[in-house]
Amino acid sequence: MAEKKSYDLQLRTIGQSLEGQRIRNFQLRLQGEDFIVTGEPDQENSLLAKLRNWQQRNRSAGMSGSLTFTSQDIEQLDRQGRSQRTQSNRLPDSHSLANALRTVGAHLKSKDAELIELQKKEDLSITIVARNRFGHPELEERSVASLYNLFLREHDKRGKIYR
Repeated sequence: MAEKKSYDLQLRTIGQSLEGQRIRNFQLRLQGEDFIVTGEPDQENSLLAKLRNWQQRNRSAGMSGSLTFTSQDIEQLDRQGRSQRTQSNRLPDSHSLANALRTVGAHLKSKDAELIELQKKEDLSITIVARNRFGHPELEERSVASLYNLFLREHDKRGKIYR
């Protein structure tokens, strides 16, 4: 591969956006430089939530069920996310979608792998399809729980050790 890509910040930012839209189960694929996400928001049961979903369906009639994140989108979302983070000295929530995806991105970087596709199902697993340093595709199934140790290791590398 020509250059080692770093997906940790890009995937964290996409994760923050998906959390805000209540999308927990999705498929993410890299298409050129863009990230394409297909998934549906979790259903809420309150009357207000049902009204909001009805309004959203009416407004988005004819639109596809996918989101596209360009590098410009990711930069803008990252700036917005950074401005909302108030306590930088705190250990981040390792169970959040944003940090799970950031950990996957750091894992790919450590393996010198290029992301092809990622799929998250329920709160159980993340399937990663990536091209290894030799250009061969590899499939890796990770439980969300198994990402915790990777998360701590990567967090320590960034110089934020809290014990």
